[in-house]
Amino acid sequence: MPYEAPAAAVAARVSGMASSWRDFFDGDHAIYVNDRHRLLHDRLVTRDIAALVRELAPGTPAVLDFGCGEASEAAVLAAACGRLVLSDAAPAVLARVRARFEGHPVISVAAPDDVRALPSGSLDVVVVNSLLQYLSRTELQDWLDTFRLLLRPGGRLVLGDVVPPDIGPLTDAAALLRFGFEGGFLVAACVGLVRTALSDYRKLRRDLGLATYTEADILAMMEAAGFAATRHRPNIGHNQARMTLVGTREPD
Repeated sequence: MPYEAPAAAVAARVSGMASSWRDFFDGDHAIYVNDRHRLLHDRLVTRDIAALVRELAPGTPAVLDFGCGEASEAAVLAAACGRLVLSDAAPAVLARVRARFEGHPVISVAAPDDVRALPSGSLDVVVVNSLLQYLSRTELQDWLDTFRLLLRPGGRLVLGDVVPPDIGPLTDAAALLRFGFEGGFLVAACVGLVRTALSDYRKLRRDLGLATYTEADILAMMEAAGFAATRHRPNIGHNQARMTLVGTREPD
């Protein structure tokens, strides 16, 4: 997650405000306007990822969902996998995911440091959805190198929901309202936008910003890390103003 100055972290703890994206997602937040929004979002994203996994790696692949969030629908994705590793940097989130899937025959849960310790070439697909905007460019470069080591030659890397530089809060708000209309929670979406405008999310987006990439820029980063990369349409999830990229791990 983006670097946080110690003084800012102390001040944020005293004020009760999240001081980093990891702190924000590890606590109570206003990303979802209500339970129906969360449910439909998780179902849509998981359905899209499972379809991509089946397309890119038929059979029983070993898959890493990096930045998995609450992973409430992960059992659906697991049905497309021989092995599914879930990982998230937020400790409280990861603890809930671990408790939810304890004893599952396909799903295991790993902290980011544990992901780095996985055997080289042990994965067929790595999925990183709606995470890049919260990472610095240096962090992304480091993880791209790590994912290349973890993937077998010919393995696939999926970067989903990447934010282009010409997308702002209004575009995201319009996508949410459209999703709310289609999903039957439009009124809640309107109320949620107001709540979000007053929340830590708006403050963090203003102060820390979101990392954005042009299509050419993110493809170049993937290729520099050893992936033959292309854009995949549609994007994972409801916001089609954002991008999904798929890379194939090139042989050494």
